[in-house]
Amino acid sequence: MLLVKTANGQIERFPYTLGDLRRDNPQTSFPKRIGDAILASYGIFHVMPDPQPAHDPLVQTVVRDAQPHRETAVDEETGETYETGRWVIGFTVVNKPQDQAENAVRNQRNRLLSDTDWMALSDNTMTPEWASYRQALRDITDQEGFPYAVQWPVKPE
Repeated sequence: MLLVKTANGQIERFPYTLGDLRRDNPQTSFPKRIGDAILASYGIFHVMPDPQPAHDPLVQTVVRDAQPHRETAVDEETGETYETGRWVIGFTVVNKPQDQAENAVRNQRNRLLSDTDWMALSDNTMTPEWASYRQALRDITDQEGFPYAVQWPVKPE
């Protein structure tokens, strides 16, 4: 459970815990389960995570933002943006370091190639589609966006 402590609508402390609340208010007896109304009276609110953005886990990682923000919504009738009152925290997609990304893509390429090695056995006749697929895998490192924008070839049926 993520909590934020606010003062005058501004973030005072994040992340904040129920243990922090009890330590900050030693003379107060809190119930075992502290409800949202009690939390709000102390300027403490739940922080809901935004959905994680789409990313390529091979070469990117998702990092939680450092600070939450007030959620905004758009009024469908007027088109105006307003704060909903909910606190949310977003995520940022970050590229892995170049060497890690290159190694990850090469390893994936090598796995895909090894999955098709049976096609290259001497007692098997490789179709042009399989030969093209294997060559496209070998050429991955020559693509313009390598390693962050790789277009993987489609495996033949």
